[in-house]
Amino acid sequence: MDDKRGRFEAEVLPHLNAAYRFARWLSHSPGDVDDVVQEALLRAFRGFDALRGSDVKAWLLAIVRNCHATALKQQQRRAFVPLPEEHDPRDGYAMIAATTDPESASIRRDDARSLERLLSALPEEHREVLVLREIEDLDYRAIATITNVPIGTVMSRLARARAGLKARWLTEVEGERRGVR
Repeated sequence: MDDKRGRFEAEVLPHLNAAYRFARWLSHSPGDVDDVVQEALLRAFRGFDALRGSDVKAWLLAIVRNCHATALKQQQRRAFVPLPEEHDPRDGYAMIAATTDPESASIRRDDARSLERLLSALPEEHREVLVLREIEDLDYRAIATITNVPIGTVMSRLARARAGLKARWLTEVEGERRGVR
């Protein structure tokens, strides 16, 4: 093996720059040049024993050309398929993620925790009508039935609950702004 490697280094490696130049002319991408030359050198080393008295440089460049052609065919098989636009009526849905991104999920969790904290600070009678109306989406009559109070009381408690929630939220937001400055 060492004899083969020594002969290979002595006869083939002096033509390495020519192989790179030729591959650079053949390839459109600089990244492909290294791959083509590396593959050509591997093939040349494997087939070096079969080389008999021919021009080593021409033999190596022929291998570079064949490696480039093989790589090009592989790229064409994995043909470029453009991604659809978001508003493409046929395939646009594929560009819209079905799951939320981590940042949006984190913001939603923070908002849910804030809402839960602010709701829990409300008096129970205000909290229950607000939850039944805004979260459970019940009408005033159903809320009145559930809480066993007149509809007018439901409406006034709901108004106070909304005002209280808004005031607590604004107080919290103002506190955050002061902390950021």
